[in-house]
Amino acid sequence: MKNRTTLDQPVPGHAVLVDLRAGAYAPRHADADAEAAVHRALDTPQPDGERRFLVVDDADRLVAHQLLYERLSSYGPAQIVCLAIGAPGERTLRRSLTLGPPAAGVLWLLDDFRGAGAGALRPLVDVLATPEVFDAVLGRLGRIVYGVAVPSVRVLEHDLTDEARERAWRQALETLTGPDVPTPASIGQVPGELALLLDESVPRSLAGHAWLPGNGRAGSQLSACEDALDEVIEDHARVRGPAGLFGPAGRDTDLPGGIEHLGQALARFRTTVADTFAIAGSTRPTVEERGLLRDRGVQLPEMPREITRTGIVPALRDHTHELIGRRLPLRSVAARLTALAARTAPAGSAARLARLDAICGPVQMDRLTAQYPFLAGGSRPLAALVTGVLAALGGLWAGAGWVLGPAVGVLAASLALLMLRRRPNRSPDGRLDGGASTGSGPRLFGGLVGGLAGAGAGSYLALPLWVGALAFALAVTVVLLLALRDWTRGVDDWWDRADPEGAGRILKEIQALLVTTAVHDWLFADVRHHCSDGAGAVARLLKGLAATAEASGGQADPSPYAGAPRTREAGGTVPPPRRAEQNGWDWDDADDDGDYGSWAGGSPAGGASAAGTPAGGGASGESWAGTGSSGDTWSGPMWSDDTATGDTWSGDTRAAPGPRAPGPHGPGPHPAGATPRRGAPAPAAQAPAEAPAPKWLERRYGDGGPALVDTLSGDLFDGVVALLDTCWAGIERDPGNAGRVPLDEPMNALLDETRTRLERDAAASPPPGRERGDRPDAARLTGVSPDAVARLIAADDDPRLTVPLCGPEHLRLLSHERTARRVRFVPETMRRGATGDDIWWGAVEDVVWTDSGRHAGVLRLVPLRKDVVRTVREEEGGAP
Repeated sequence: MKNRTTLDQPVPGHAVLVDLRAGAYAPRHADADAEAAVHRALDTPQPDGERRFLVVDDADRLVAHQLLYERLSSYGPAQIVCLAIGAPGERTLRRSLTLGPPAAGVLWLLDDFRGAGAGALRPLVDVLATPEVFDAVLGRLGRIVYGVAVPSVRVLEHDLTDEARERAWRQALETLTGPDVPTPASIGQVPGELALLLDESVPRSLAGHAWLPGNGRAGSQLSACEDALDEVIEDHARVRGPAGLFGPAGRDTDLPGGIEHLGQALARFRTTVADTFAIAGSTRPTVEERGLLRDRGVQLPEMPREITRTGIVPALRDHTHELIGRRLPLRSVAARLTALAARTAPAGSAARLARLDAICGPVQMDRLTAQYPFLAGGSRPLAALVTGVLAALGGLWAGAGWVLGPAVGVLAASLALLMLRRRPNRSPDGRLDGGASTGSGPRLFGGLVGGLAGAGAGSYLALPLWVGALAFALAVTVVLLLALRDWTRGVDDWWDRADPEGAGRILKEIQALLVTTAVHDWLFADVRHHCSDGAGAVARLLKGLAATAEASGGQADPSPYAGAPRTREAGGTVPPPRRAEQNGWDWDDADDDGDYGSWAGGSPAGGASAAGTPAGGGASGESWAGTGSSGDTWSGPMWSDDTATGDTWSGDTRAAPGPRAPGPHGPGPHPAGATPRRGAPAPAAQAPAEAPAPKWLERRYGDGGPALVDTLSGDLFDGVVALLDTCWAGIERDPGNAGRVPLDEPMNALLDETRTRLERDAAASPPPGRERGDRPDAARLTGVSPDAVARLIAADDDPRLTVPLCGPEHLRLLSHERTARRVRFVPETMRRGATGDDIWWGAVEDVVWTDSGRHAGVLRLVPLRKDVVRTVREEEGGAP
């Protein structure tokens, strides 16, 4: 993966790298390839008004490349910082006016940055390519004589271990994709436009619409059903009272005939509705089918204002964004959208016939037209007993009781016969009759026996006349009231069993079904199709994105940190990945395959360093991966590498040598005294050993902070939303084909971009085009506290804190005047410590805050003696 500043994939906004060294191309075609490198740099897009070029060149070829430097300004004013790689024997620097201030400056690197040591340039290039540091360095060079200086640096690097990076990446992908889930039964909350398509409700604007006009076939049949029902209900109300038993209403009313007429009207209406469902039963009714609906009396209105086809996709987009915003995995969101597509897909009105049969099928029609018996009087023994008691009461009139007592029983039996004659389940003409039973026989028997017993008791007791008269009147009154009660109860019982009012409920249910069908199967057919196709398309897109992300999860690119041991915050060393290619390290090769490998290369001092040796005596006692140099040591007031008092940042200059490798493309030689690893293969097939970090570079690696996975997955979710935003127009236009648009390439680009930021600065920098906002700081992402960086930046301008990028033999070339310029740089993401407090309250104002990156440190620009730098106005013999 290309995750550094390169020609092929520069970091947006950073200076464009131009490599003009002789070792970067074939020597036989040096000039032509150098010109091609310049042309590629000029074609690299840069922000408007900003043209920065970071050129790496051989110090002895600066004048020969004068024309190339001039071409870098051919598209307008350009700013150039040149890293001039010097040879150990060089004592002067020749440069053209083109590389003079204020638009250009030169950093002369007199250390061993050629061959195997070239990889050590990579962290320095990363730092200088940052636009904030680039501008600060160029500005400082403009205040130095000739604009040429030798850098002295101390860089602290905060990053993740390889295991932490791979683990966080894997967990972020798992959070993004999620496992395969079945289609849920519940869709959950959806926007109002989509809710109308799910609950089969009718929009408020259609509440008063006349779906079945009275002049249409279905409307007239519905009116006939309603009229027949009203007539039957009125007849029942007349018959159930005294008029039904004693008046002409019970004799003339034809309740069974009215119920029969109601059943026939209901059957005709049901047949019309079923026929209507069948003729327009497709999932998307045609113009002809809509005409048949009008012929059968179904009037469809205009589309209601609550829902339109043009509002479906925006609502679907809001719903999808809401689900993704809740950080639901893509497959879970796809499952919900699949369920939404299934629920909103119209099945056609023909599918409603089953529901119509359940509402008004043969069972309901048979129940309505069935003949039920009329039963009155309750229990027969009880009726005989009550009649006998009342007859005995009427027979207490002495003498007359022998006649009046049995007469009460005859009256009760006569009323029972009258109920039998005027029963409500019998038509006046006798055509319809459900039979009846009123208990007249038991009443007559009980009345005769009770009347005779009462007459005997009245004669024996010789009660006064008024007592007998009062008892007889009471008995007759009670018999009449009991007869009315039995009649009313019997009529109501028969009415409930026949249940003509159930036809009214059936009518309402049929009407509701018809309205639902008209709205959702006929009126909303196109909208439902659009919603179903759109939801299905988005679900397919999300499943494809999840599959692409899952497929890329197992193809991790080699780490760019392979050249140095990974030291965790606790001090444990994690070995980097190894590669066993046999070619020497080459910058262009690293650009081509995207693996920069061990750009720690070797010690800038020219000697091998001890891998993993703790760097100095940091006040916090933290473990660093920086090492001291095993080469020559320097002394002097400015360049002493002896351990400083207080907080020190340099390592032991007499550290034991360790294994060394120049990078991921080839093994490096072992220094004298080095012992091969135990169990290592033979030298011919031996994998490269670990290479130390440069002396001026101190590394610290964490296992990932608490916000790392959430931040990564949040960036991926936001990127998926951005990808979907490019598809909504196609979904609106043609949802059936929009879900088949391949998004593998943009999804892979999103994964590469996110992984690049993870490699570059542990995803501390936001994605392109997004503000930082409340993005977590570096401490919460890497798990490494930036307190040590704060101490380094806040330290006094002590020259011993930095390491000069030159050998001890070059010290006499440096200016003895204390005119060195200092640049202190810190990524914006390190503003807060592990506890979240501001740790920079003691920092001075000249700290350069970079927008991104994982490097912080101090860069001192030491000027040269005036006689060391020579300005050449024009190359002798013509331009190159």
